[in-house]
Amino acid sequence: MLSGTGSSGLYKAPLSKSLMVVLSILAFILAVPFQQYQNYFLYDLKAIKEESRIWRLIAARIVYLDLKDVFCSCLLIYNFRIFERRYGSRKYASFLLGSWVLSAFTDLLLVEALQYTLDMSVIILPSGFLGPVFGLFVPFYYSIPSIQVTQILGRFSITNKTLVYIVGLQLLTSSTNIWILAFSGLLSGIMYHCNVLKVQQLFCVPECMARCASFTLEPLLLSANPTQETPIGMGATLEIQRQQRTELLDQQMMLAQLNQNNRRHRGQGGLINWERFFPPLRRRLNTNNQQQDSGLNSPSMSAAVSEEQVARLMEMGFSRVDVLQALRASNNDLNMATSFLLQH
Repeated sequence: MLSGTGSSGLYKAPLSKSLMVVLSILAFILAVPFQQYQNYFLYDLKAIKEESRIWRLIAARIVYLDLKDVFCSCLLIYNFRIFERRYGSRKYASFLLGSWVLSAFTDLLLVEALQYTLDMSVIILPSGFLGPVFGLFVPFYYSIPSIQVTQILGRFSITNKTLVYIVGLQLLTSSTNIWILAFSGLLSGIMYHCNVLKVQQLFCVPECMARCASFTLEPLLLSANPTQETPIGMGATLEIQRQQRTELLDQQMMLAQLNQNNRRHRGQGGLINWERFFPPLRRRLNTNNQQQDSGLNSPSMSAAVSEEQVARLMEMGFSRVDVLQALRASNNDLNMATSFLLQH
């Protein structure tokens, strides 16, 4: 099970849980007892354009006909559930809705472009909830920092995101024309993530609908907090203990967002005692800076900080003051700064 990008289980992720359950059940039903109805969920572009069967554009882009595709998609949804816990179910549902609608139009435009430019006729596309799944790779790439887990042959780094990309590559190579859906999904994800043409406001789930779903469906889909059942450090192997520590870091990241809002209301910077967390590194920086420029009294002010790294860490909910202090104290090591921000 992939667990490098968040805590195990579906705690505080009811929408992700419902997607995995519904998509898996529908795919199994059409694959085993009701195979004769698969034609109704075929992503047939000719029937959509020439026979005006618009309902196929909806049904075929939700229900999977290939069990391999639904398995890989559920694995990816399971790992992308971190966005639902970080931003809330309503914002997560809005992203899925926006990327689903945008990718539908992009599918048709790409097929038409291939027809007129390369004389490549595409009639059937893979069915399933593939557009939003590929679209989720966009915030995954921009919002989740890469933390090295191990190295292979001392040269190839394995990070907490490597296995997710491998599953995405497996899904990309599952059929011939799925690259069209992958490209349209990534493009729609970029458009929604960057709020091109105000699509985030256009495809926003109404608050009344979100509240209704919260009262009716959320109680049925709640999952227990895994950290209350398995204490940290009780894993039987080092790998399990590493996963448990990752679970704790993920929850602390969500708490950091709440603390950030509280600090704004109090008007305080929320300074962290970085001398306590990085004493050896700070002493080393002091020595180097004194040798280079005796006129500088503060080593943290002499360290150049990348604004790109600052922006990435601030997107996770930390204040700019804490981010600057962490990057300066860690000598601009993004992984080290992220780790200590999450823990402390």
